[in-house]
Amino acid sequence: MKKPELLVPASSLEVLKEAVIFGADAVYIGGEAFGLRAKAKNFTHEDMAEGIAFAHKHGKKVHVTANILAHNDDLEGAAEYFEELSELQPDALIISDPGMFTLAREKCPNVDIHVSTQANNTNYMTYNFWHKLGAKRVVSARELSLKEIRTIRDNIPEDMEIESFIHGAMCISYSGRCLLSSFLAGRDANKGECTHPCRWKYSIMEEERPGEYFPVFENERGTYIFNSKDLCMIEHIPEMVEAGINSFKIEGRMKTALYVATVARTYRKAIDDFFEDPALYKQNMDWYREEISKCTYRQFTTGFYFGKPDSNTQIYDTNTYVNEYIYLGLVEETAQSIELQDGETKQGHFSLITQRNKFSVGDEIEIMKPDGRNVISKVLSLTTKDGEAVDSAPHPKQELFVELDNVTEKYDLLRVRND
Repeated sequence: MKKPELLVPASSLEVLKEAVIFGADAVYIGGEAFGLRAKAKNFTHEDMAEGIAFAHKHGKKVHVTANILAHNDDLEGAAEYFEELSELQPDALIISDPGMFTLAREKCPNVDIHVSTQANNTNYMTYNFWHKLGAKRVVSARELSLKEIRTIRDNIPEDMEIESFIHGAMCISYSGRCLLSSFLAGRDANKGECTHPCRWKYSIMEEERPGEYFPVFENERGTYIFNSKDLCMIEHIPEMVEAGINSFKIEGRMKTALYVATVARTYRKAIDDFFEDPALYKQNMDWYREEISKCTYRQFTTGFYFGKPDSNTQIYDTNTYVNEYIYLGLVEETAQSIELQDGETKQGHFSLITQRNKFSVGDEIEIMKPDGRNVISKVLSLTTKDGEAVDSAPHPKQELFVELDNVTEKYDLLRVRND
């Protein structure tokens, strides 16, 4: 059995670097246009060039999404965009629209094309259709069972790759083709502008009683009747491998560096453990479960992989995430000394971070390391880049030197339990 690729999302250059360092084999990103996550930070041309170079330096791949369902007015700009991407040489383009596919083949002849789940890929004849057109890989629809994916694997060429989701948010609509956002908010989910109305709170109103809203019975405050649990297959990697899947895809191109690093590191270890020894994989299952629950999630489900979901796959009483840990920042640089405002030099071990959430001197935080270790550490001091000692870090995006009682390394991630 060939070890599958671990494909991890990245919303920004910072997150891409964390994904690579924490175990991704490949990262998928979006540019500033033509992708289905218009509200993500996404990548400028310069950031994309740097991100691709960083990934390639570490022996990893970068896939770029261009998976909108294009209208006529999109095509001229898309052709120019593909010409720019051809110069950057990502490893693959993720596309769903046949017109966009045609443009990509013309403008990026040396870049692999992967067909997005947005194209509703539910049978082996669809896979063979795309293979004949030159696609390297097809992303399976989320509505497929593992048995159906195995049947696809048995009926497509050996060099045709299957990519399937292994973790992340589930959409209520067929492989992402949702009209709710367009109808309720005027923002087209199929052009990257989804407002996620499936997470909104709903009540019902009887037509002859306008203005009187009645909650659906699941909860007296209303119901999140469309709100799916998150997919999590950490306990079923053997079955995913047996189904013949070539790439395990994490959902989440709008997620934080903490989420991406946590999920990437956990699945990296689980996959590696299984291929080293299935008994080791089973032995470490409690660790996987514990670690995967440290990122934000909505409760977990196995989706359609073992049959059609039932009511237990939905969450009717809330749309909030479980959030056990808070992201503080990643270690951008380390130093053995820093200069203070009075001109004196302070010795110690300092980590330069761009602070994301408030913490203070004396707090106990956790250093999350790419190799799987979580090191509890105390904050000894905080110093601004100007050399001013401060007691706390209340300002988001403030650059700080953090002195801890344990050693950090570049790209370590700092987090704290959310009590």
